[in-house]
Amino acid sequence: MLIVMCGLQGTGKSTIAGQLARELSAPVLPVDPVEVALWAAGIDRDQPTGLAAFVVVGALAGTMLRLGQTVVVDAVNDAEVARQQWRDLAARHEVLLRFVEVVCSDPDLHRQRLDDRRDVGIAGDAEPTWESVEARREGFEGWDDERLVLDSVAPISDNVLRALAYVRGS
Repeated sequence: MLIVMCGLQGTGKSTIAGQLARELSAPVLPVDPVEVALWAAGIDRDQPTGLAAFVVVGALAGTMLRLGQTVVVDAVNDAEVARQQWRDLAARHEVLLRFVEVVCSDPDLHRQRLDDRRDVGIAGDAEPTWESVEARREGFEGWDDERLVLDSVAPISDNVLRALAYVRGS
């Protein structure tokens, strides 16, 4: 199975992805740290490192799917082209695809989480500003794939249980 976590930065998507993956004994493939690693390797930021990170994670996910493993991908996935990559990958490997979108319905809490991430440097210097996160919100408008939408205002444990039920089809 290919599980694709989607949502704006700072919503709690990576936290839920990690706990979901632990429950499923599945690897998590996050896109943001791959992009930071590309920068650390000396690839200039004016290069399409975001796209390169998606391609790398897609290749790794394909390898794991070929081995029969369930994979959890962790990325914003606000662009249709990104979501199509995961649809195509699941079809190529003939595996079930589950999208899980994480939102934060409390804008003040969302902004605070984003600020807290920047304070501890979770993904290096790739941390976005509130304005850049808000600008990406429109990428989810009109998205009509079947997906589970989790609100990270709810307790993490509740969201993980909902996600488990969804991916298991129960």
